[in-house]
Amino acid sequence: MDFSLSEEHRMIVETARRFVEEELYPYEAEVEESDTLRPELAAQIREKSIELGLYAANMPEELGGGGLDTVSMCLLDRELGRANMALNYTVARPSNILQACEGEQREKYLFPCIRGEKVDCLAMTEPGAGSDVRSMSCKAERDGDDFVINGVKHFISHADWADFVILFAATGEEETPRGPRKKITSFLVDKGWPGFTVRQGYKNVSHRGYHNFILEFDDCRVPSSQVLGVVDQGFDVANDWLGATRLQVAALSLGRCHRALEQSLDWAVERKQFGQQISKFQGVSFKLADMKMRLHAAELLVMEAAWKHEQGAMEDMDAAMAKLAATEALAFIADEAIQIHGGMGLMSDLPLERIWRDARVERIWEGTSEIQRHIISRSLLRPLGG
Repeated sequence: MDFSLSEEHRMIVETARRFVEEELYPYEAEVEESDTLRPELAAQIREKSIELGLYAANMPEELGGGGLDTVSMCLLDRELGRANMALNYTVARPSNILQACEGEQREKYLFPCIRGEKVDCLAMTEPGAGSDVRSMSCKAERDGDDFVINGVKHFISHADWADFVILFAATGEEETPRGPRKKITSFLVDKGWPGFTVRQGYKNVSHRGYHNFILEFDDCRVPSSQVLGVVDQGFDVANDWLGATRLQVAALSLGRCHRALEQSLDWAVERKQFGQQISKFQGVSFKLADMKMRLHAAELLVMEAAWKHEQGAMEDMDAAMAKLAATEALAFIADEAIQIHGGMGLMSDLPLERIWRDARVERIWEGTSEIQRHIISRSLLRPLGG
């Protein structure tokens, strides 16, 4: 069993780390204070990331992407995760679900996203259907060669940047041994389409500059050519995407963990109280030990899941354990980092209060910690008849 990084992996880490430090860190204060990512700054970051081969690195080379494997993508996202979310997400990773595009859809949606000419966003969550996506009420009813869509989506990230939406809507019901179950279909819907409105979402504590939005569909008519994948089989497309996205959240969380721990180590050595470095006190040094242990354990779970994904052997439980461990490690490490720094930890002069604020949402989106525990326990108990 080899835990070492290849030369290629090390190059990815070094390139991404340098990019983050030189191209993203200098603008963190601006974005945090203004809660805005200027379009010209976003364009600057995008151009630089394309030049370095970091943009759309998750997409296959034959489609024009970077062609990085899952382990490499997790290493890249770990480094990008060190910076403010609005800044690091400008280095777009188009949704893997777009690989389901066929025919003209590829020219209109897939390839422009890979080239950095368009941005996608995913619309699944609803006010009455969060983790229980099968209960979504947004529906698409067939009318001749079209579908007429009605409903509301919310908590839709970066819909302001997006040119189009990957929308999931109910298109009927089917009987199952556990009762009626909604059939789900995914659609590609352009912003500006008649009957489709994007509204400002909710103000929140996490990820300044990276906003959520409310999407309203009122008799929005889209042709059947906008179906992504197969009608009534939207979850077949989504399931492949969800595992990779949970790994992305986990990897981004690891980046913040590393930054908070590094900041804490430097502070523990530099800060003096009662005539000595505070690292000499067990109250501080033991915190650092626990932070390192939690981070290392989470990192191993994330990288193992990424390796399994690359081998085609990753199960739902692997991605769930990776996300759960990384996001909960982030919550612990961010809190302990602030405790080590005392009052300074809560000041905006340091990145810790931002990391602490941003950490909270990671245990909620892309499946709450409770959902991840459900996935893990279900995987353990089902083979035993439980």
